[in-house]
Amino acid sequence: MHSDLRYKLRKIGITPTKTLGQNFLIDENIADKIVISADISEDEVVLEIGPGLGMLTDRMVNQVGELILVEKDEKIYSHLQEKYKTKKDLTIINDDVLEIDLPYFDKIVSNLPFSISSPITFKVLEQDFELGVLTYQKEYADRLIAQPGEENYSRLSVMTSTFADVEKLFDISKECFYPRPRVNATVVKLIPREPDFELRYPRIFTVVVRELFNYRRKMIRNALKTGFNIKGLEDVPYDDRRVGNLTPEQINEITEYLLENDKI
Repeated sequence: MHSDLRYKLRKIGITPTKTLGQNFLIDENIADKIVISADISEDEVVLEIGPGLGMLTDRMVNQVGELILVEKDEKIYSHLQEKYKTKKDLTIINDDVLEIDLPYFDKIVSNLPFSISSPITFKVLEQDFELGVLTYQKEYADRLIAQPGEENYSRLSVMTSTFADVEKLFDISKECFYPRPRVNATVVKLIPREPDFELRYPRIFTVVVRELFNYRRKMIRNALKTGFNIKGLEDVPYDDRRVGNLTPEQINEITEYLLENDKI
């Protein structure tokens, strides 16, 4: 399998790069499991970011209403155009996914480029869609699903759990990719939803989360003083707790306190 892929990549002049996060899935059984997990129907629009040579694409192209691929690498883009030139309900966008407005989609199914997993995830969560089945590096997926107080709990954990339900589906051995990455991967199911608390200031909430988690081991009062240079925080909620122990709802309470007391 490695030799077949290497041959295909050489044929189209591709040398996988870490810069683009190019680790190509080579296990067909895993590809089957990923697509099956998305439960795609024939009337849905599906987005795939970083399709590579089409391991997942091959399994979706004939069972969706429309398939949209976003591929930054120009040589891979040209290869995909030729490979799928007879497919009418397929659109291939040759651009940086972080630099474009994403088109409408019902579901996203992707082995995300590992090097830009975080900004892609934040961008995807801003969209209105039904479900995502996404492959991440295992350590990144662990942060996605981490709970308050756990070692991997982070800004990513807070933002994801605020706007989506996240479920770990299965792990993928690093041996299933070429080139082989440093760590194993994990497939995650992401289902967007409204926050389970009243989020009146979403943009400010995002800023507060980011600043607090720059100092995740500090007490709240000290983290706010350091991050925002705020004084007079005697009444701030949860001031004696560490940032890494707060739920999204508690951080929202802190955000409302800061705004309503003219602290930020």
